[in-house]
Amino acid sequence: MGESNFTAKDDYLSHFNPQTYLEKYYTFGSSPSAENQILMHVLRRLFMTFSSGRVKGDLLIDIGTGPTIYQLLSACESFKEIVVTDYTDQNLKELNRWLKKEEEAFDWSPVVKYVCELEGNREKWAEKEERLRQKVKQVLKCDVTQSQPLGPVSLPQADCLLTALCLDAACKDLPTYQQALTNLGNLLKPGGFLVFIDALKSNYYMIGDQKFSSLCLTRETVEDAVVKAGYTIQEFEIIPQSYSGNRANNEGLFYLVGQKLNNSVGV
Repeated sequence: MGESNFTAKDDYLSHFNPQTYLEKYYTFGSSPSAENQILMHVLRRLFMTFSSGRVKGDLLIDIGTGPTIYQLLSACESFKEIVVTDYTDQNLKELNRWLKKEEEAFDWSPVVKYVCELEGNREKWAEKEERLRQKVKQVLKCDVTQSQPLGPVSLPQADCLLTALCLDAACKDLPTYQQALTNLGNLLKPGGFLVFIDALKSNYYMIGDQKFSSLCLTRETVEDAVVKAGYTIQEFEIIPQSYSGNRANNEGLFYLVGQKLNNSVGV
């Protein structure tokens, strides 16, 4: 995919519609859509990672949160504080709507119930929502292409960085992708964990009739970039399910857990 087709940051500010995105990818209905299958798979993996007790601590920073909270539902049991971040103002606004329980906020309850069921108590879903809201301490602007992704905001180094479906959209080429992973590494403690989810071999994704670019990545490219950024890879799983044909042209997704080396280059 050529540079000219890359969806630039400003295009996100003007064209990314969080409501349409949520409706297309996260309406957790009874029909077994590809999007539902992917979401369930990702939720199960996140549940396994965070319920294992290995990935825990004081602070988790979610990079490129978008307008979504599904990725934080299991994590909120393992961390004292969560900071959510995104580049687009409208996504941050949408997140705040949910955090403040505004009427027009997206209804995540079917997804929350699914996670509570994995954790063994479906009835506790309202408490889970409250717990997550209380754990989210800051909603920040973030740009992964900058050496300080969170700008002037100073945070303690995190125990865990989580990033789902962000980097392949934010990076126009492999050097940028490599640099983004290195930039993010600066936010993480040595020995801290990276939980990383993204599409494989995808050139684009659709939100309604808006097309957004995606950096086409293979397993090898991802592993290579993560190792070069100063991590050891603890888990790498390919989720074979792809999005519906009219939504994206990916070939599955990956779920990766890495650990930052103590003498990491990114520091």
